[in-house]
This record gives sequence, C-alpha cells and structure tokens, in this order.
Amino acid sequence: MKKADRGTNHLFFAYGSNMNPEQILSRCFKPEACAVARLADYGLSFYGASRRWDGGEATVTPQPGEEVWGVVYKLTHPDSERLDSWQDVRLDGTGAYFHYPTEVVDAEGNSYPVLIYKRFLSGESNRPSAEFMATVIAGAVHHGLPAAYVEKLKSINCVTASFPAPRIFEHEQSTTFGAISCTCI
Repeated sequence: MKKADRGTNHLFFAYGSNMNPEQILSRCFKPEACAVARLADYGLSFYGASRRWDGGEATVTPQPGEEVWGVVYKLTHPDSERLDSWQDVRLDGTGAYFHYPTEVVDAEGNSYPVLIYKRFLSGESNRPSAEFMATVIAGAVHHGLPAAYVEKLKSINCVTASFPAPRIFEHEQSTTFGAISCTCI
C-alpha cells in the first residue's frame, strides 16, 4: 500500500462532478490528482434534489459485484474544508453528505485509504440532470477512466434541468485557485 502524508493532507476519492478539473479547481487551491481507482462492491446512485444541478445528487450505495471508478485527489486541510463546505458536510450530521472512510484500488493493485462523500439517503432514487452527467463524463474522460465505465455513465437515464445548470449562488466565488498536479504519494 502506498502511504500518504497524513499530517496535513487528505486523500479524497471523487466519483461525481468533482472529477471534472474545472469544478475541482473552482473549489480547491491546489488539488493533486494521484490515481484513477475503483471502489469495489458499490454502484453510483442518485437521491434527493440538487439546487445546483436540478436533478438527483450522486452518491454510492452498496451493490455487490459492481464498481465505481473515480479519481484520488490529495488535498490540503484548507482544501478539504472548502470542499466539505461545497458538499454541505457538517460535523453535526445535518448536511446533505457525510465523510465515509474506505479504500479504493487502482488498475495496478495499489490501494489508497480515502474519504468519500456519501449522501444521506431519503425517499426514492431520483434521476440526475443531463447537465450534471455531462460534467461527470467530461471529468471521467479527462482522467482516462476505463472506456466501459465511461459508456456506463453515458447510459444513465437523465432529465433536462429546468434552469441553466449549474446554478451559481451569490455567495460563491467563481475564481479558479490553482492547477492540478499529477504527482503525489
């Protein structure tokens, strides 16, 4: 197993729109893309309703035999806090997402202890917006996720957002903070 600097950096596994380099750069100062990896025995699911994307919000749910591919990022503590804010993670458990520690494995068999964002599930699943999935797919292609998985993402049944998505709220900054580096661990 490769080891990360556990003092000031965190490994985060992005499986949704945070795979997209434009989005992650708008939320973090200097994310480092470390690996393309997979989370075994989970599937990509969508629940709730996103105010930003107008469709279901991405999460992972246990699905034996399935796998979710994504990107391992090394984030500084300030970047982790910024991303938590964007994902509505709250220490008191009232946010839309919570941290879930797990392990992902890259194509060479290297494992990474990571945090992922899981959504609190409530109600029935909800289709994501086509605009959200276009952002996810662009990130998957950019990072070279397996072609079969990209095709699986493209086959997800979507809805068209009823407003221009993603919606940017007044309190959010739209600046880009840094560049993605591809060396870590």
